[in-house]
Order: sequence, then C-alpha cells, then structure tokens
Amino acid sequence: MSTSAALRRVAHAGMLRCARPSDIWFKPALSVLAATALPALSMLVLGRLDLAMYPIAGAMSALYCHHRPYAARYRALAWVVLGMVGGLAVALLTAALTTNAAVLVGVGALMAALQKAVCDATRIGPPASVVLTFISSTALFLPQTPAQVPGHIGLALLGGVWAWLVCMAPGLLRPHGPERRATAHALDTVAAYVAVSGTAEVQVKAHAAAAAAVQAAWQCLPAADARSDLTRRSLIQLVARAEVAVTAPGDADPERLQAWARNLRGSGPIPYVGHPVPEGEELLGLDAETTASPRAAWWSRHNLLAPLAVRTGIGCALAGYASLALGIGRPYWALVTAASLYQANLTLTRRRAVERVVGNLIGVLAFAAIVPLAHLHPAALVLCFLAFCFAAAALIGPNYWLHTVCVTPMALLITEFARTQDSVQLISGRIMDTLVGTLVGFVAAIAVTNRRAGDRLEHALTAVEHAHAHTAALVAEPDPVPSALNASRRRLGAALVELRASADAAAGEWWQRALPSDRVVHAEQSGHQTLAEVLRRQRPASLNQDAGTTGRDAWA
Repeated sequence: MSTSAALRRVAHAGMLRCARPSDIWFKPALSVLAATALPALSMLVLGRLDLAMYPIAGAMSALYCHHRPYAARYRALAWVVLGMVGGLAVALLTAALTTNAAVLVGVGALMAALQKAVCDATRIGPPASVVLTFISSTALFLPQTPAQVPGHIGLALLGGVWAWLVCMAPGLLRPHGPERRATAHALDTVAAYVAVSGTAEVQVKAHAAAAAAVQAAWQCLPAADARSDLTRRSLIQLVARAEVAVTAPGDADPERLQAWARNLRGSGPIPYVGHPVPEGEELLGLDAETTASPRAAWWSRHNLLAPLAVRTGIGCALAGYASLALGIGRPYWALVTAASLYQANLTLTRRRAVERVVGNLIGVLAFAAIVPLAHLHPAALVLCFLAFCFAAAALIGPNYWLHTVCVTPMALLITEFARTQDSVQLISGRIMDTLVGTLVGFVAAIAVTNRRAGDRLEHALTAVEHAHAHTAALVAEPDPVPSALNASRRRLGAALVELRASADAAAGEWWQRALPSDRVVHAEQSGHQTLAEVLRRQRPASLNQDAGTTGRDAWA
C-alpha cells in the first residue's frame, strides 16, 4: 500500500479529520506570536540569538488560559509562568551538575510525570503538560555551567512576565470577552442538541455536550461579582435560557439560540432576552455558585489520575533510554514524543499516537522545504520560526495532527538558534526519535493499566446518587429554601457532567473490572429528570417571557 493510500485510510477512519478550528484560534496564535517575537527579535538585534531559547521558554506560557475569565486568568497564568520557569530551572541546574545522559533522561521522565499529574489535576487546559515537558526536557541537554544558570532563569522569567502581560492586555478592551464566548458556546451547543436527529447514541452524546457546555458557562460567569455587573447578569440570563433548553428541547428554538450566540461573539451589546431580573432576585444558578460546597482540592483528584502520571513517567523513561541505546543523539525528542501521547484513556492515546507520527513526518518535510530559506540569514531563521509558532498555536485543540505539522519545524528551527546544524542529521534524528518514542510510549500505555478509571467512575456515580437524593428531597418539600434548591441543583448538574466524562474515560481503558453501565444510565436518566423538575418549579417569570414573543420562542 502506498503512503498516500495509507494516509487516506487513516483519514477515513476519522483520525485525520480537519475539524473546525476554535472560535478564538487567533487569540492564542497572536498572543504567542507577540510573546515570542519580542525576545527572539531582541536577541537577534543584540547578536545573542543563542540565548533566545530562554526567554522564549517563558514566553510559551502565552499558550495557556485563553478560555478563562480575566478575573481568574491572572492567577492561573501566573502559576503557569512559575511552572514553566521552575521546570526550566530544575532542568538547567541538573544539566549544570551532570552530563550523564542516563541521569538526564531519568530526571526528564520524572519531571514529565509530575507535570502531567499537576496539569491533569488542575485542569489547566490545552496544551496541558506537553509544552512544559518540551521546555524542561530540551533544557536538560543544553550545555550549562552553574554560573550561567541564574542569568538564563532570569531571561526565562522576563519572557514569562511579558507573556502574562500580553495575555492579560485584551481585558482592557473586552473585559467580558471570555464570559461572552463561554455563553455563546453554550448556546450553540444547546442549539445543536435541540436540532439533533439520529440514533439514540447520537442524541445522548449531543445532550452530554450541551450539559457540559452549560456547566462550563456557569463556572465561567461567577468568576467576578455578577451582582454588581449588569453585563454578567445579562449573560447569566442567556445561560439560564440555555439550561432550560437542555431540559425542555422540544420547546426551544435552535435558530434563536444560534442568533444569540452570533451576537455575543461580536463586540455589540448583549442580546435582549426578556425583562431584566430585579436586583436581589435569584436567577437559577447565580446564588448556587456562592452557596454550593467548594470544589475538591486539585490534589484530591490526583489519586484517581495517578496511573496516568505513572504511565507517563515509565513511558518517557523507556523512550529516552531506547533512543540512547540506538545512538540517535537527542533522547529528549523521544521522551517528549512519548509524553505527548498520553490522554484520558488508551483509546484516545492510540489515536494521538497516529496523529503524532503523521504530523511529525509531514513536519520534517516542511522543515526540509523551509530550511534553505532559514539558512540565508539569522533574521530569516527567526521569521520562519515565528511563522510556524503562530500556526502551531492557531491549531491547538481540534486539529492536533496539523498542529504537530507546525510544531515539528518550529522545534527543529529553534535548535539552530545557537548554531547552524546538519539538516539531514536533524531530519533523520527527528524521524527516528518520533518512531521510537511513539512505539515505546504506546507499549508502556498498554503495560501500565489504569484500573483506577473504574474507581473514578464509582466516585462519580456515588456523587451523582447523593446529589440526586438531596435534590429530590428538596423538591419533595412544599416550600424549599430557594438558595438551597439552587445549590443542590448546581451540584447535581456538575456531578452529572463529571459522571459522563468518567464513564467515557473508563470505557476507553482495558483490562479492568466490568463497568456498571446500567447503573450509569439509570443515574443519568433520573438525574436529568430531577433537574428538569427543579427548573420547571423554580423558573423565574423572566425566563418564560420575551418581549413580543409567545409560544415556542418564550419556552413556556
């Protein structure tokens, strides 16, 4: 079978689909471009392009947190910067103390496991731990002396601070941008669910996606005081409309939902959806977020996610040592390749392995095509790097294999900042390390089973059952306290979203006890029925009215 035929077969299997990019694909792309361009061009002007890698490492923090409200982003992004610079500091200090490749690979694998564990437990979002691991693993093999380490760390910290400023700056012009996008995404996803037709499985998936999008919007909105913010109060009305539509899709108008979503994505006023809620009146989930029990600490989730961290550590170590044994020359490439594979379950890991190999192979061809231009002048090298950096950031998420196509030449170009290297050796080494890292990393994923996926599902089931019992008891009361009913409803909704995610993750693993599928189905059905009953009972009049509309548009 020819290579093109093989690629067509994989694409037909759904692994190489070109999905629609994120609604805000340009935001991380422009942020990363602005964050990396300043240090790269500054070092070029100063004639110290060999030092550009350090501030660029900190500037890569600009890839993160673009979906978070600014009130929450500033803190989360600061932790990303500290994590990026901290990992770089450990790597540089290790590189300064030893040149033993076996020790360096071992340290890199341990750091990859720790970075995987923390990013998964905190749900930092894409690109998760891969960029952190790429930076720290690469730095392990940079020649260092102890005297150079503080200066290099200082450059990285400057790059991180600049990235933080770049990512926070849009908030001066559109302070509610992330909240508007989260609300628009919820409305669009719910509209798709309302309009969906097909098998029961398709409808269940659409319902789960709609419920998750609404839950994400609720979590996004209370990041600041919505009571004193008219814009957020208006967005809360729209999310409440979306939540009502999830529970009563037959009464909802998908075209109206989509129209509201389109208006939110612009810079105009918030769409008018009914009479304003009077100051002090509860609006479905507004008080719930302040009265609900606090979320579990991130480290409590780590116990359930620990097998994925162990899988990452072992896979990265074996991939690095296999590369060393074969004498390829850059074991950190194999290590990072292995680290990039590990997803929520084995099924997704297998898919990521295919995407990584295809993307890297095409990426080295792109590098081979562009490298003659990059070698013309250091400025050309920097501009080529920035172009691929922009493209890679724009494709994060739905098109991972295309993202990898751009990341591969970007990573190869940055190795030439210090000195021009043999392109043939770079290409052959990258191909070999990709194949070794993918093969060894996937074998490790099979060998290190994640039996705790079943434990996570059991925890999620128990949480849903407890939340459902509590909510049902409140509904049975003749006159329940509104704030208590709101809080209980929000807990039940969040528990149902977590249950669906846990069930999907467990279904993609192997070699574990039988999953309680019937119990999951019953818990989801009864839970959503109770949510619908709560919403019918407590729905404010403002959600049943729309100026000048009746019937279907009013969702009565």
